[in-house]
Amino acid sequence: MKARFLGIAELTDVPDVAVVVDVMRACTVAAWAFARGAERIVLAESLKDALDLKARHPAWAALKDGPPAPGFDLVNSPALLRTADLGGRTVVQKTTAGTVGALAVKDASLVLCAGFVVAEATARVLRERAPRSVTFVVTGEDGRAEEDLACAEYIAARAGGAGTDVAEFLRRAGASRAAVELTQGVRRGSSPEDVPLCLEVDRFPFAMAATVEDSIMVLRRYPVPGHPA
Repeated sequence: MKARFLGIAELTDVPDVAVVVDVMRACTVAAWAFARGAERIVLAESLKDALDLKARHPAWAALKDGPPAPGFDLVNSPALLRTADLGGRTVVQKTTAGTVGALAVKDASLVLCAGFVVAEATARVLRERAPRSVTFVVTGEDGRAEEDLACAEYIAARAGGAGTDVAEFLRRAGASRAAVELTQGVRRGSSPEDVPLCLEVDRFPFAMAATVEDSIMVLRRYPVPGHPA
């Protein structure tokens, strides 16, 4: 499997298989939303689109980056989400990087969204699909976010069958600018507890795949054969 690691702006073609990585925090939050019972996650193009979807579907829960805002039910923080009851609900998610990255590769034949919390499940999907090449979309900091690159490289190594020690990849992610800012409370709508939650390896036994359904991009749990659901 040939792996390439690109920022969103560097995507010049439609990849066959894409893995969108946003460790801190969109993909980690998405995994937690599923763990808290969400049925699906709609990836919105803009804050306006998210609010429009919420207006048309009042039972849906809208989620955004930054501090709480009128019309939004949730913020993009795993620590603040982990006690939410999302049983059977649809979540509309709009973030600065993660949702943008997924929408940028919406025409790929397979789009997986990943962080450390679903790393092995994601790697297992790639091993079973055995694509000739995989594009890892490093969403943060114009493709330079160390936590996203570290996670992407770890998943790529695991997908290649390597018995890779995750410790160094976690060290890199934990020393990233995003981790420092979250720990220091620089980013609004977050918690210092977000960092350790984002660095939990294989917390969840499922992968996450996004597909276009009725003109909107929808993220769902992706069961992994042989992996406990």
